[in-house]
Amino acid sequence: MDDNASDEIAVQLPIDGELDLHTFRPGEMKELIPVYLDECRRRGIFSVRIVHGKGIGNLRRTVHAILEKLPAVAAFRLAGSEEGGWGATLVELRQLDGEESHGS
Repeated sequence: MDDNASDEIAVQLPIDGELDLHTFRPGEMKELIPVYLDECRRRGIFSVRIVHGKGIGNLRRTVHAILEKLPAVAAFRLAGSEEGGWGATLVELRQLDGEESHGS
């Protein structure tokens, strides 16, 4: 009973344009990243930094593969050295059609 309950607990993430993936399992990325980016767009945040860490690059490759498939993503690139270098990816999101942005 406790095992099932822990699987259903939703983690509340701050929607501030920075997503640190270090606390998530790799299997959660496919759902987490699109949901987070969609919520950023709804809040008027169109520049997002995804921190995946450097490691051997598996998580970076997974993140990039997901981003390549998302219509909401206008562009993405590895961060510059002052923004985390190849341990982070900067994402530019498309504006929502027919809606004004709210927030920054």
